[in-house]
Amino acid sequence: MVLSAALDIFGILSCLTGLVGAGFIKWFWLVFVLMVMDELYLLKKEALRRGLSHRTVVTYCQCVKQFMRNCRKELLKVGKKDVTDYIDSFIEKGACGNTLNVHINALRFLFQEVLGRRIMFRIRYSKTPKAMPVFLTKDEVVKLIGAVINSKHRIILELIYSAGLRVGEVVRLKKQDFEFERGIGWVRKGKGNKDRPFIIARFLAPKLRMFIEDYCKNSDYLFVGWKNIHLSVRSVQEIVKHAAARAGIEKNVHPHTLRHSFATHLVENGYEVCAVQPLLGHNSAETTMVYVHMARPALVSIESPYDSLSQQHPQQKTI
Repeated sequence: MVLSAALDIFGILSCLTGLVGAGFIKWFWLVFVLMVMDELYLLKKEALRRGLSHRTVVTYCQCVKQFMRNCRKELLKVGKKDVTDYIDSFIEKGACGNTLNVHINALRFLFQEVLGRRIMFRIRYSKTPKAMPVFLTKDEVVKLIGAVINSKHRIILELIYSAGLRVGEVVRLKKQDFEFERGIGWVRKGKGNKDRPFIIARFLAPKLRMFIEDYCKNSDYLFVGWKNIHLSVRSVQEIVKHAAARAGIEKNVHPHTLRHSFATHLVENGYEVCAVQPLLGHNSAETTMVYVHMARPALVSIESPYDSLSQQHPQQKTI
């Protein structure tokens, strides 16, 4: 590797910009970027071989690029202190637990899995606050979907809510993924690179059939975007954002809010966690259990002891 030498030379030239000229600095920076790309290419290749998702690969590459910009050493010479100092810099800036953890995972993968180095940096994963997910009431779901004028956009929202799909899953649906006779559809290579079935709402099935016949003649994708490929995730996020504004919903609504709402409403309707878990594609029932705590009847059916005291002493306003 020549990365270390390149960084040393680049540091010197950065101080001599006025002497050697900005054009030469730009040329050298291009060479430096190509060197970094070599390391990232190895990381990306190994990550894809391991079956990591595209999103994880992109995130790991971004983390490694940031580390290499901050730690100007050849990767084979990087030690435990370099890694811990880098992670400590995030802590000093007040970075959240998720940010710390993703950088730790990326660097562990780079050194251990890609470069075959066992750098024993004993950094414990940071605890992240477990906030309850935002979900919509059933009335709010009706308002949100009703606020969408475009029929294509409305079906997207209806599918996400009715089947509990992730936004990245709904945009990649193909017309051959639907088995209307059985009342199910299929998410192909979803999170964890797994296939899983989802339910097709009886109310939505006729509309979906008609949509596929009318709009999917020249493409396999259900929702076609720019250049005849699937619609982007960003487009769906904007659709939901504008629909929430039109419906007058003040909650922070995004596509995943509909997935949370799907799971919460199933639990409210009396379905057990073991039935909801496979529909969401969760590996652990513990992940699905959060929707039990969010479901309304379990909490509202409990009467506060203050109410019973008020009934026993109606003449007293305070106790």
